[in-house]
Amino acid sequence: MAAELVTKIQHPADEVIVRDLLLNVLAVSSGAIDAISFLALGKVFSAFMTGNIAFLGLRVAGAPAPGVVAIVVSLAGFAAGVYVSARIVKPTVGSCTWPKRVTVALGLSLIAHAVFLAVWFASNGQPSIDVSHVLLGSWGFAMGMQSAAVRTLHVEGVFTTAATATIILLVSDITNWSATVAERRRLAGVLISLFVGATAGGLLLVHAHIYAPVLPFVITIAVVATAAIVLRDHHTARERDFYNDQPDLSKEKL
Repeated sequence: MAAELVTKIQHPADEVIVRDLLLNVLAVSSGAIDAISFLALGKVFSAFMTGNIAFLGLRVAGAPAPGVVAIVVSLAGFAAGVYVSARIVKPTVGSCTWPKRVTVALGLSLIAHAVFLAVWFASNGQPSIDVSHVLLGSWGFAMGMQSAAVRTLHVEGVFTTAATATIILLVSDITNWSATVAERRRLAGVLISLFVGATAGGLLLVHAHIYAPVLPFVITIAVVATAAIVLRDHHTARERDFYNDQPDLSKEKL
């Protein structure tokens, strides 16, 4: 399948289609992670940090809310993931729909996913409060890395770990009818993917509790593998063409 996709990608527009598909798949992963986190790890999110900040405000106000430690751990893990990913993903020369460094960052986020799975299975899917904090930190870190990596793609209105900005842009564009069909499809696709992911995560947690966290791990592996295989040759060719077009300054006379 990957080989077939490689042969079909002949134009930047085809790369955009693949990129949008990968973004949708990452959104499915994020939706599943937040559903599992909220239901199994103390009503705290691992990807949706706006909700966690609201929970923290409720705690400060003395209202019923998740534990402060769980909230702070998730926020700190997410922030750490963003920091690490931002150090990895840097501006790429030339025009590139999906830079290699994005794939590298997502690949490294798999370490946090693997840690989560190891701890989850060790606790038989029934973590104590302290163990839940470790799990929240691990997934928060993975989601922070994913969020920072996706941000560098500069796809307007698309955040695979949150829906607010996407809804705002989609509805605004529908009202003004300024977006292209492809842009509206992209925004709607991310929202639908988040919903599908949350639904899948909830269903797995109810009917196959111990295996529920495997879904986002497998999804991220699939995204990394697809990006590395399908887009690799085209990135290399694009960068080679960019450098070939540059003037040879060594031959210019001073």
